[in-house]
Amino acid sequence: MSDVLKDLAAVIEQRRAEPQEGSYTCYLFEKGLDKILKKVAEECGETIIAAKNADKGEICYEVCDLIYHLLVMMNETGVPLDDVFAELAARSAKIGNLKQMKNTDRNT
Repeated sequence: MSDVLKDLAAVIEQRRAEPQEGSYTCYLFEKGLDKILKKVAEECGETIIAAKNADKGEICYEVCDLIYHLLVMMNETGVPLDDVFAELAARSAKIGNLKQMKNTDRNT
C-alpha cells in the first residue's frame, strides 16, 4: 500500500512545527480549529455534489481535498494517522456486523 497518506501527514506535521510563510497549511493552523472544521464541512459538501454529478474526475479531486483537510483536523486535534489505521484494521476484522433493523409497531 502506498505511503502517500503518511507522507502527507508528515508534511502537515512539519508545517505545524516549522511554519512557512505562504503555506496554506500554516494558514489553517493559524486560524484554528473553527476554520479547519469549516473547510472539512465545505469539502465534504463538495464531495457529495461531485458524487451526485457522477463525475469521476471531480469526485477524485474533491475526495483528495477532503482527505487533506481531515488530516489537518486530525493533527490539530491530536489524532495520529496510525490510530485511524488501527481502527480501520479492527473494523475490517469484523464479519457479519450488519445492524439489525428495529421493528416498530406504528399502531401503538
